[in-house]
Amino acid sequence: MNPIPRLVMLVLLLLPAAACSGEDGTPAPLLDYRVVARMPHDPGAYTQGLAYADGVLWEGTGQRGRSSLRRVDPASGDVLQSVALDARHFGEGIALLPDRVIQLTWTSRTGLVYDRASMELIGSFDYQGQGWGLCHDPGADRLIMSDGSATLRFLDPANFRETGRVQVTDGDRPVPRLNELECVGGQLFANVWPIDRIARIDPDSGRVTGWLDMTRLRIEIGGRGEALNGIAHDAATGRFFLTGKEWPTVFQVELLPEQD
Repeated sequence: MNPIPRLVMLVLLLLPAAACSGEDGTPAPLLDYRVVARMPHDPGAYTQGLAYADGVLWEGTGQRGRSSLRRVDPASGDVLQSVALDARHFGEGIALLPDRVIQLTWTSRTGLVYDRASMELIGSFDYQGQGWGLCHDPGADRLIMSDGSATLRFLDPANFRETGRVQVTDGDRPVPRLNELECVGGQLFANVWPIDRIARIDPDSGRVTGWLDMTRLRIEIGGRGEALNGIAHDAATGRFFLTGKEWPTVFQVELLPEQD
């Protein structure tokens, strides 16, 4: 998404607290976490999608003429392999499948399909509207896609046809501007553009079940870069990798047990 005026951002920053009402009208719980590691990140990477597998971070970056799909060494931040998108595409969210990588584009209405082993572009598909975030939900064998609204779409990973939709709400209030997504054990974690909060969502009902306030990460990097936008999960450790558009750091974060 394009940068927005600072005044508009200040107004938007006030919205999450007002919008965090749970299923019975009470606020959805604020989840706690701790930072366990900090790793370098390319400050020129306009991060739009992030995933982790086999010890490597996969990253989709945006901006026309600068968009890419990358494999990155998480410890050093070094780009191990990179594929540039056609200049007409503004790269968006990515999802890892066992044999493929799927990447959305913002306004081209085109999804790109890569061979996971070689990163060769092997196909594409069309969709309506904008493409923002994407992740693979292996338990339900579906892709979950965001388009900048409060609505999530479900896609069949075999043919990319839409199989359903759900509106995300916190209590009775829709949660718009859902951005980068990460599917984790039947739950969905979503950045909410352009604020430094992550919503934890039940993808079947669309209900927000918790919020992560990552403001202190933004403070730690001195407010550099743009929006928080990158969530990857390491299933082996349960930890998350978090970064943002043109952030200099990837934070490895551990969620703390919820209080009864």
